[in-house]
Amino acid sequence: MLELEHLSKIYADGTRALSDINLFVRQGEIVSLIGGSGCGKTTLLRLIAGLDRASAGAIKLDGEALSGPHPSVGIVFQEPRLLPWLSVFDNIAFGLDHINATERKARVEHALEKIGLSEHAGRWPRDLSGGQQQRVAIARAFVTHPKVLLLDEPFSALDAFTRASLHEHLLGLWEETRPTVVLVTHDVQEAVTLADRAVVMQPKPGRIFDELPLTLSRPRDKTGLPFETSVRRILTALDHSLNTPQQQPQRERDRQAAALWW
Repeated sequence: MLELEHLSKIYADGTRALSDINLFVRQGEIVSLIGGSGCGKTTLLRLIAGLDRASAGAIKLDGEALSGPHPSVGIVFQEPRLLPWLSVFDNIAFGLDHINATERKARVEHALEKIGLSEHAGRWPRDLSGGQQQRVAIARAFVTHPKVLLLDEPFSALDAFTRASLHEHLLGLWEETRPTVVLVTHDVQEAVTLADRAVVMQPKPGRIFDELPLTLSRPRDKTGLPFETSVRRILTALDHSLNTPQQQPQRERDRQAAALWW
């Protein structure tokens, strides 16, 4: 389990990026962080990844406090960040030096098959399309078998068709080892497509406004009423997160959101 306890972040210039974040993510759960600009989604991801330090609070993985980068926590950024001097195969294998060559080869070949790039194993990153490069980045993150995988809007620069294809590849890889996934996204439909729970954040300073379970079965039918209903619920919560004081009781926020939805 990933636990965030009273997590806060204040930058040197006095900017309060995050305030008193409490979040528990179960093993194998996919959670999406969604909210307006300035609500601290990426900052929160960087704290979990150990790329920045919290001003207060604690981050724990299976009870162990995390104070920096951890081998059990992987991350995929908005851009692929592949190493241009390595082939596709070697980019995926980059974090596997600690295992024997036979297992390393098997893992990479399996990942290439899952993302549909087996025939591109020997090519250079520059020879791939943007969507293919991001598939390689996702495969590189999964082959290390992380307990937690952090996704910082990895599909935001892609067209709708490529994004939908990558969603399928991501879920196909996730199904095999079931890591905990925390996804930052601005796309409500993407959140409903991928996540088990949507965490709506409120800005200035960043804090959790609401948490909405997404209990639809997979694969999810984007044309069905349950999917559309979930999208509307998140949109309603987002609208209220930008217009409702944080001090307002959760029960009153829920009542107003339900009234607006219906």
